[in-house]
Amino acid sequence: MAAPWKQWGTDLEPDAVAQMEAACRLPVSVKGALMPDAHVGYGLPIGGVLATINAVIPYAVGVDIACRMRMSVFDLPPNLLTGQRDRLVKMLESETRFGVGAEFRQPHDHPVMDEDWSVSSVTQRMRDKAWRQLGTSGSGNHFVEFGIFTPANNDLGLTAGREYLALLSHSGSRGAGAQVCSYYSWVAMDKHRDLPKELKHLAWLSMDENAGQEYWEAMNLMGRYAAANHELIHRSIAKRLGEKPIRSIENHHNFAWKERHVINGKEREVIVHRKGATPAGKGVLGIIPGSMASPGFLVRGKGSSASLCSAAHGAGRVMSRTKAMQSFTWSQVKKELAEKGVHLISSGLDEVPAVYKDIHSVMEAQHDLVEVMGRFDPRLVKMAPAGERPED
Repeated sequence: MAAPWKQWGTDLEPDAVAQMEAACRLPVSVKGALMPDAHVGYGLPIGGVLATINAVIPYAVGVDIACRMRMSVFDLPPNLLTGQRDRLVKMLESETRFGVGAEFRQPHDHPVMDEDWSVSSVTQRMRDKAWRQLGTSGSGNHFVEFGIFTPANNDLGLTAGREYLALLSHSGSRGAGAQVCSYYSWVAMDKHRDLPKELKHLAWLSMDENAGQEYWEAMNLMGRYAAANHELIHRSIAKRLGEKPIRSIENHHNFAWKERHVINGKEREVIVHRKGATPAGKGVLGIIPGSMASPGFLVRGKGSSASLCSAAHGAGRVMSRTKAMQSFTWSQVKKELAEKGVHLISSGLDEVPAVYKDIHSVMEAQHDLVEVMGRFDPRLVKMAPAGERPED
């Protein structure tokens, strides 16, 4: 008997809906939700939320484990974006690295590298590479950008309606996280060879077995590592600015959590997988970006039990990367960006604004899940250069 699930938004890809339905047929599944930015992924769709009993599904967490957002707000006027544009661009260029194999010749120091990386043979093997990649941003839909943050109210300790200079970043656990996903997904699929083809990427690991415990420890280490990546990027840029942030907000959106939810009328501990979904428990702050030419939003969760306390993690793609490369030209895109006041430092055509849904429609579709606390408008955008293989 399929687990119950609910969908937000009406214009979702039929294949993404089919993936959600399939996920809820797993014997370990007890509840699901599909966010309004959903599109097809491996196993669980991007924007899919799935609660299981005593089981973790590596592909329901995702390849880029602990992909996350972080925003730093500075007590600086946004006119710096034009008056000191070249200086700010240099900060984005020098304080992180983009690309699949991006790393620093001189690795950063951070306490996360002093943790026990022997929790899994994979993390132990990847430790040195992870250290060199600490503070880097990768490729795909990952970015670091300066923009204007406007609070909607005074609840954040900021002045409602005032415009602040802000820094926003989006990236995850880089090569180490990808290897953790790859290895434990293979282990899970090997344990469940009897699964039909459409369910093979939803193979799970029991939390009662060593492999499940290893993956769980490795996943959480990748969560702390991804947070350290963002911390170093923001710390380095803040140092170059000569300012400390007056407010910082961050959240994962490719992760699994042990939480308590009401299942079939009874509260139980479940493992909630949010693959491209933002935690939105009551009062929990999160960041939902749009595109390089549309706003992102700082939100506060309403704690909806129907969505397993989750919300969208972005605007959501409406076309493949291949189709995007065939559909647009830089002359078209640059005209649109100029009209929006956006200076693009680097990106591929597969990440241009038109490949994403209208973020305002996505936000309207989930008005019962989150409250908007502020708006971020991108102005100086840095992504991986054209031609880079996506990691997201």
